[in-house]
Amino acid sequence: MDILRLILTKTTRFKVLERAFLLSSLLFFCTFELAANQQFSQCVSDLKFQARQQGISESTVNQVLGKAKHLSRVIELDRRQPEFTQTFAGYFNARITDERVRNGRNQLNKNIQLLEKIYQETGIPPKYLVSFWGLETNYGGYFGSWSVPDSLTTLACDQRRSAYFTQELLNALRIIDAGDITAERMVGSWAGAMGHMQFMPSTFLSYAKDADGDGRRDLWGSIEDAMTSAANFLLRMGWNPDFEWGQEVKLPSDFDYSLAGHHHKRSLRSWVALGITPTSGPGLLPSDQQASLLVPAGHQGPAFLVTQNFHVIMRWNRSEFYALSVGHLADRIAGEPALSQQPPPDDIKITREQVRQLQKDLHTLGIDAGDADGVMGPQTRTAISLYQQKTQRIADGHLDSTLLTAIRTAASSLSH
Repeated sequence: MDILRLILTKTTRFKVLERAFLLSSLLFFCTFELAANQQFSQCVSDLKFQARQQGISESTVNQVLGKAKHLSRVIELDRRQPEFTQTFAGYFNARITDERVRNGRNQLNKNIQLLEKIYQETGIPPKYLVSFWGLETNYGGYFGSWSVPDSLTTLACDQRRSAYFTQELLNALRIIDAGDITAERMVGSWAGAMGHMQFMPSTFLSYAKDADGDGRRDLWGSIEDAMTSAANFLLRMGWNPDFEWGQEVKLPSDFDYSLAGHHHKRSLRSWVALGITPTSGPGLLPSDQQASLLVPAGHQGPAFLVTQNFHVIMRWNRSEFYALSVGHLADRIAGEPALSQQPPPDDIKITREQVRQLQKDLHTLGIDAGDADGVMGPQTRTAISLYQQKTQRIADGHLDSTLLTAIRTAASSLSH
């Protein structure tokens, strides 16, 4: 009986402690939530003041910011970075599919009158506008489902990139204030990109056009407005109607890959003299037109000569992989064949932490790979190429598992 009483007493004490713990946890959570809500409310109040100071109407300020919601999921997405870095093969093959090419050709034919009209006015060929459209929203199939005002308010009230997103929020309010779109219809990506072509509010204000004459720059409901706005952006960024974006080329067997990279520009005359030939179509004209050579998957993958229009595409999105995908998808939509040299299968899945270590290792070896930010960008690939040159390898700037191990081993030997 004493043993039973002891067990019951201990069980009762455990339950009391458990309940106390749960109560204290709940109290902490509620206190944290209350503080967070108060902080968000104060931030929204400050944003209202800024908006009024910049001439945004009281009705828009109250209508939008008066109903602003904090979206915790947006903060999660802003903080999240993919564990593995993207390879060209993975990026390209996921985006350039037979279905996307077929749908692009259908959209090109369906909207050909509009696209030809824009071409006559701007010099931007139809195939490029359709290609951007396909890569940004799958030809208008998905704009994103986030409330842009709520997303931007949430990000503006977060310290990480507050200044940038505060400005984008104020620009979004200006768009609503001008009557181009209602706050309810202003939906897009979690980061605030909007409409058929996924313009950020600042881009919208600078380049969006009311092409259909209804008094609104409607990049959600008007394909005419969206395509004309995209063409205006490309034109203002310096698109040259005399050039294509570039083309796939074949390299001679003894090619010096240290000449690759979008910062190494030469005339087509110079590239022709080095024995570079196109994989399809007429031969390269030996002219003074400047071009760069890219080998995004290394010497075993495809090679591309790219013109200044390629760099204009990169003003839309700073990724070389993106710009190559836009250019090639445009060509496929226009009836050109698929790549003659497909990207080889990836032999390595490298994490961002491994890229950071690689950048540190290259620095240890006396090669500048830029900041150890975990991003496999042009500067890091150039640094890899320099290491390859120093160690008598093919200097294509491409990383595989063998090279990654070699760089780590070399750096470790110097550190000890």
